[in-house]
Amino acid sequence: MEIHQIPLLRDPIMIMAFSGWNDAAEAASGAVEHLLSGWRDKNDDVLPELIAEVESEDFYDFQVNRPVVSIDDSEIRSITWPSTQVFGMAIPSMKRDLVIVTGVEPSMKWKSFTSDLLDLADDLEVSLIVSLGSLLADTPHTRPISVTGTGAHPSIANRLGVSVSKYEGPTGILGIIQDGCMRRGIDAISLWAAIPHYASNAPSPKATLALINTLEEFLNIKIPLSDLPDRADSWEREVNDLAADDSEIADYVKALEESKDAAELPEVSGDTIAKEFERYLRRQQGD
Repeated sequence: MEIHQIPLLRDPIMIMAFSGWNDAAEAASGAVEHLLSGWRDKNDDVLPELIAEVESEDFYDFQVNRPVVSIDDSEIRSITWPSTQVFGMAIPSMKRDLVIVTGVEPSMKWKSFTSDLLDLADDLEVSLIVSLGSLLADTPHTRPISVTGTGAHPSIANRLGVSVSKYEGPTGILGIIQDGCMRRGIDAISLWAAIPHYASNAPSPKATLALINTLEEFLNIKIPLSDLPDRADSWEREVNDLAADDSEIADYVKALEESKDAAELPEVSGDTIAKEFERYLRRQQGD
């Protein structure tokens, strides 16, 4: 890993997402890209600073994640290699700064990759790591995208107010990083958005918005949304139009809606309504 600088950040939170296996409909990678660009519309002083970059030759199989050739307006060709980058964001309006990790899920040497990344987190004095992921699920696109927060160990989950991860099976790089955090004693959680499997084409701005909103609630911060809500609405209308043209899909969506509504009805409580109202008030005060 090439270190460009170690900036002075205030009690930073590291937020990460990787394209690939952990990133259905590019919802998670879209969320970190939004974090990197979202504050530019509101405050030009909040610009990401490149902290470090992973050496692609060490961790990527270029037959799996191929480099990309592009040509600029002057017809000059350039090659972009798959990699992972770490950015720092000092945000005056927040009590804590952010460290953003974005890139392609590595192909090999996951233990070394995780060790290098967590060594950097230690150097930056990161106190909390939040990983973002998205997966395909039997859920209707017409309802709010559900986001599940989990911790790798019961003590961490209980202290941070999330569920204990009970997943068993193949894992991606996020699972390895979560395990590495637990072994080092670093607080870490994962936030996963459930993507309707029949509407999984990328991008999915509604799922990205759900991750951003959950991140706001968990960290008790306000993140500029820019045009993300409008793009989420447009996405839902487009999927509505596609479903309307296919009676089988329309019937399937209706069945999913009924199932989800029946499952969630007992969970609607005063606390749920209060949380939604608090989020609304924070948004109104910020605007």
